[in-house]
Order: sequence, then C-alpha cells, then structure tokens
Amino acid sequence: MDVLSGIYNNHILITSSYAWVIAQVLKVIFVFLNKRKFDFKRLVGAGGMPSSHSSFVVALSISIGKKLGFDSPEFAICFAFSLVVMYDAAGVRRAAGKQARVLNAIVEDMQSTGKVHQEKLKELIGHTPIEVIAGALVGTITAIII
Repeated sequence: MDVLSGIYNNHILITSSYAWVIAQVLKVIFVFLNKRKFDFKRLVGAGGMPSSHSSFVVALSISIGKKLGFDSPEFAICFAFSLVVMYDAAGVRRAAGKQARVLNAIVEDMQSTGKVHQEKLKELIGHTPIEVIAGALVGTITAIII
C-alpha cells in the first residue's frame, strides 16, 4: 500500500499526468471543432494536436526543475529525455506515419484488384513540429500552474 500511496502523493508524476490528460482532451476538442464530430478514440490515441507525449515530458522536466533546481542533474536528465521524446514524436514516428500512408495506398490498390487482403496500417502516429511545440506549451503551462 505504501507504493500506491507514494505514487498518489508524487506531485511531479501527478502534474505530468495532468498535462497528458489535458493534451488528450484538447485533441478531442480540436477534432470536434474541425470535423464537427466527437472522436473519443482521440482520448487514448497517438498523434494529433497537441502532442501529449511532449506535454508529459515537458511538465515532468519543469516540475523537476521547480522542485530540485534547474541546475540539478535530475533536471538535466529530464530535459535531455524530453528532447529525445519530442524529436522522436516529430521525426521518427511522423516518418513512420507517412510510410503507413503510402503502404495503405498500395494495399487499397491491390485490394481493388482482388489480389490482397490486408488490414490498413495506422497513419496518425507522429506529430508535426507545431503539434510538438503545442504539447510542450501545454506541459509548461500545466507545470507552472499546478
């Protein structure tokens, strides 16, 4: 029970989790504003505006900085970790999403000729740089306020 109590009382983890939840809820709101439909899959899905990964890691870094100092080794580790996560979100995972789009077009073409039965790949797995920056902003604001 001490472990659960420790997690529940971990202000840094709670703040980071709030940033993630806020970003995920914002995704549902932005989809509704753009498409006039509620897509509750966006609450748990990757990709989209803003990046919840960026929100989480930036809130984590800023919370660590506020608690232990922005000159602490812990902040440096979190900051470096945040950069890697955000680079991955905007770079590697976005490229994988583009590849999925091309592969899905090939599969659709092959399905129309009746030569293959393949399920479509998930295309929305990465972020644009703006989505990553917006996620970082959500994380920053959350960490400052909470």
